[in-house]
Amino acid sequence: MKIAHILNPVKVDKNNELYFAQKFTFISIQKAVECFNKKDVELINCETSFQEDEGISPTFFNQLTNLNRAVSDVNSSLSISRKLPLIKDVLDKTKEIDDLDYLIYSNVDIGLMPYFYNHVVELIEEGYDAICVNRRRVSKEYLQSESISQIYADQGKSHPGFDCFVIKKELLNQFVLGDVCIGVPFLGVTLLHNIASFAQKPTYLTDKHLTFHLGMNVLGFDKSEYYKHNRTEFFKKIKPALAGNYQLAKFPYSSLPIYKRALKWLLNPSLFTIDYLELEKKSFLEKTKLKVDELRWRLLSR
Repeated sequence: MKIAHILNPVKVDKNNELYFAQKFTFISIQKAVECFNKKDVELINCETSFQEDEGISPTFFNQLTNLNRAVSDVNSSLSISRKLPLIKDVLDKTKEIDDLDYLIYSNVDIGLMPYFYNHVVELIEEGYDAICVNRRRVSKEYLQSESISQIYADQGKSHPGFDCFVIKKELLNQFVLGDVCIGVPFLGVTLLHNIASFAQKPTYLTDKHLTFHLGMNVLGFDKSEYYKHNRTEFFKKIKPALAGNYQLAKFPYSSLPIYKRALKWLLNPSLFTIDYLELEKKSFLEKTKLKVDELRWRLLSR
């Protein structure tokens, strides 16, 4: 089995918190690679970036071809100049790796626990074709730390958002990603809903200590043009193309009792209440039809 973990590193100066967060991401990935002990699995760490961002990742990363367009190239109405890649372009770069079975995408500010890759492979071996991992939140004070062991030791707090994804390669060909860009809300929403639409056996790790993020905030306040761009892409293009594939059982919390499931759906910013109500209704009608059909069959069999 061959697995590729792709990142999109970016050069920023030391006044940017991402400079330090990205440093810990690279250190944590190297630690996780050193701890990886699955002899029959080939793990490839790779990156794709704009040409100006080359050369900042560890030397063991494989450099895939550079990205050649940003969100501003597909939406000329954006007046703020930020060179943000499209998630489709980033994920498509993994097609440059021959005989790939699974790919992992995580935001560049998401660190890994040392046993991350080992556990991912164990879940794949259990038959999961897509895995969504929620990060643990730890204090920003660690940004100035000299040791990553302090971060590892801090269990942190849970986070409702999804920012690390393990995807079977074949699923990528079915995904509807539109022109959603990375680094802005609705990226995780887009990947989550694609996984729920096309994966046969997805799993959602909402409280595992597998990844970490330096910062305790839960919801951002990004209402920029890029946020509006991603939101419009999702609701106008992506969701209409996916909604016909939605099944309650493929979404997070589906195995919980209905009252817990309803509460978690209502509170999670990556999920939408109208979808939940429609899926509960659909599930109820399907179960009712099965019971009625079974009753009819038993009466006819007498």
